[in-house]
Amino acid sequence: MGIFQDKVVIVTGASEGIGRALCIALAPQKPKLVLAARNQDRLEELKIEVESKGAKAMVVPTDIIEETACRHLVEETIAEHDRIDALVNNAGRTMWTTLDEMSDPSIIEQVIRINYLSAAYCTYYALPYLKQSKGRIVGVSSVAGLNGVPTRTAYSASKHAMFGFFDSLRIELLETGVTVTMIAPDFVLSEMHRRAFGKDGQPLGKSPLQEDKVMTSAECAARIVKAMESRDRLAILSSRGKLGRWVKLIAPSLIDKAAQKAIRDAR
Repeated sequence: MGIFQDKVVIVTGASEGIGRALCIALAPQKPKLVLAARNQDRLEELKIEVESKGAKAMVVPTDIIEETACRHLVEETIAEHDRIDALVNNAGRTMWTTLDEMSDPSIIEQVIRINYLSAAYCTYYALPYLKQSKGRIVGVSSVAGLNGVPTRTAYSASKHAMFGFFDSLRIELLETGVTVTMIAPDFVLSEMHRRAFGKDGQPLGKSPLQEDKVMTSAECAARIVKAMESRDRLAILSSRGKLGRWVKLIAPSLIDKAAQKAIRDAR
């Protein structure tokens, strides 16, 4: 019997990338998955796939950028299941442009809304039910939430904000039985990089990464499942991310140079 058997698990950003892979990875444990994203067709396809692997699933088309949509997602989940056992705040979008090359500064607000505010709002509305179940909150941030990364100013800011929000919330919840797990992936192969904002605010259309050199979404998802099962405080999913966390304390300028090199090499 899996830890998540019959547990109600909401996953935002479920239609592609890490979110989709995570739902597939959880499915053999037979959870009740709530699939949230904008693309209903992709969610319906995912529903069929995860149910073929043992899960039960419901689709809730959600434009996570809107607070009302976050509330609706939770309301629909409660109407169907009357409980929430885990909330995975995974929805996100990235960018690839230096600040001085950016011609559309609305990118900054959009990235903050998608990556940080959506997680804050979903958690706010789900929290009463998570307290009832002594459930799990998961925030899929990034190693860019631990260190600055060039060409990712707004993205890195949004992921730093996730850490600030969820680290603070963890303390507020110490006596409740609700746990907070933060995930910090490095580069992961997913559609997010093709849809990244370019300097003009439009999607890039193709990934700027050397995709054969980065972690797959399936591998990332498998590691997230383990962290969720163990209720880990933090899971940093790359060796350089783990090393960077400590080097930053004693030689921060080295981390700046390493981040600059990582972006150059990734391209």
